[in-house]
Amino acid sequence: QFIAGYGAAQAVPGPLFTFAAYLGAASSGTPNGWTGGLFALGAIFLPSFLLVTGTLPFWDRLRSMSGFRGAIQGINAAVVGLLLAALYSPVFTSAINAPRDLALALAAFGLLAFWKWPPWLVVILAALAGAGLALL
Repeated sequence: QFIAGYGAAQAVPGPLFTFAAYLGAASSGTPNGWTGGLFALGAIFLPSFLLVTGTLPFWDRLRSMSGFRGAIQGINAAVVGLLLAALYSPVFTSAINAPRDLALALAAFGLLAFWKWPPWLVVILAALAGAGLALL
């Protein structure tokens, strides 16, 4: 269920926030259902909202400081590393089981990165191709 929810969330804008709502709704504890989904959605939006509203008045002064710019570059590099780690496990380790799976993933990446196809179309085509490969 986790991978299915994660995959469905990737097909729409704001996948992390969508996935948080899914996890809140699918939770076995309380709150769950609509209440849990809305609670989880609010909980994931709140920190960034507070951070933006708290730093916005000082942003122009902060970004003019060279040390701050360096820190932001370091944070960006760390985020890229975290995203790559999240791509590897659980996504890559559970979805890439054969060379044909890797070929399909690379083809989808190529359509997105190099040919700039719309993500929704790539998701549909990859799902159809994956279903076709499963029949082989």
